Amino acid sequence: MNIHEYQAKELLAKYGAPIAAGYAAFSVEEAVEAAKKLPGPLYVVKSQIHAGGRGKGKFKELGPDAKGGVRLAFNLDEVKAHAADMLGNTLVTIQTGEAGKQVNRLYVTDGADIAKEFYLALLVDRATGRVAFVVSTEGGMDIEEVAHSTPEKIHTFAVDPATGFMPHHGRAVAAALELTGDQAKQAAKVASSLYEAFLATDASQIEINPLAVTQQGNLLVLDAKVGFDGNALFRHKDIVELRDLTEEDAAEVEASEYDLAYIKLDGNIGCMVNGAGLAMATMDIIKLNGEFPANFLDVGGGASKEKVTAAFKIILKDPAVKGILVNIFGGIMKCDIIADGIVAAAKDVNLSVPLVVRLEGTNVQQGKDILAASGLAIVPADDLGDAARKIVAEVRKAA
Repeated sequence: MNIHEYQAKELLAKYGAPIAAGYAAFSVEEAVEAAKKLPGPLYVVKSQIHAGGRGKGKFKELGPDAKGGVRLAFNLDEVKAHAADMLGNTLVTIQTGEAGKQVNRLYVTDGADIAKEFYLALLVDRATGRVAFVVSTEGGMDIEEVAHSTPEKIHTFAVDPATGFMPHHGRAVAAALELTGDQAKQAAKVASSLYEAFLATDASQIEINPLAVTQQGNLLVLDAKVGFDGNALFRHKDIVELRDLTEEDAAEVEASEYDLAYIKLDGNIGCMVNGAGLAMATMDIIKLNGEFPANFLDVGGGASKEKVTAAFKIILKDPAVKGILVNIFGGIMKCDIIADGIVAAAKDVNLSVPLVVRLEGTNVQQGKDILAASGLAIVPADDLGDAARKIVAEVRKAA
């Protein structure tokens, strides 16, 4: 789960991270009132969407010459004008894709005199199973280019969970940022506070870009991106309340309500599978046969008839879906339960696209009998390869 920048900063401030004053705004009037609470005379008006590259992004409605989603304002009139430009319009960045995202909220912050920008992030290092720091002197909007062109400028080290964050970790961060004296002490303190926040909130990512040194010599978190481990959210009801459903795909939100693991993709063949590994294999074999999956959907090991019906409806809400492949291996999951759900869903939604079903495992024959007796145009498959070939052929025939 991701949250907005202003939410991330408010959260990190609780753990001691240095944050500039700022306020969220949901209307032009609120943006102006937010600026009035700040000392000025420099303000920063920032679009709040779940995507990076906002500063270099472009608004669809404003034309190619318009400013991006992060703008400086030198008086209240400019704050008002920027807010009016941004709210309700669609911001396209390198991370949103061509569709972009509508800006529904802003963050108005106090301006800062920046002397230098750094990059500082905490991630889970899957190879070591530890929290890793990623540090670079080359902070700012082009960190991706730094990683590509000059990877030697990015330093990474992991923290042993048996010891936790130690003074030498703080010194390592300061050294990687080439800071000395009081600024080195500040860097160590910032790193320690971020590590504490990472563990306390079950975060999966904390990215500070940029971490700035001001002209006054102080370190300041100017932007923050924080994501959380969805499997641990049951421990953090306060964080769950920060979720912005308008930033998420509507079908994915609906799927989460039924405890379905669903991710929309760009293909034309809907997939319903039990088990993440089997789902990945199903998507791979569809591509191997020349078409592309429209989604990843794992119904889990103990899906009910109602859950399967919900899964079918979610898949069919995608207008790009031209056929559906159901691939079920019945271990804990029983094939007859799946078959009942398939028949109920197909009848309920008046299925009009080809459907290929491959069942194997517990109660497989009962499941096949239910499908055969349904009177529906369901194409049975003997194995995964057979299923992929059949759904690709059916989709191409229908086209």
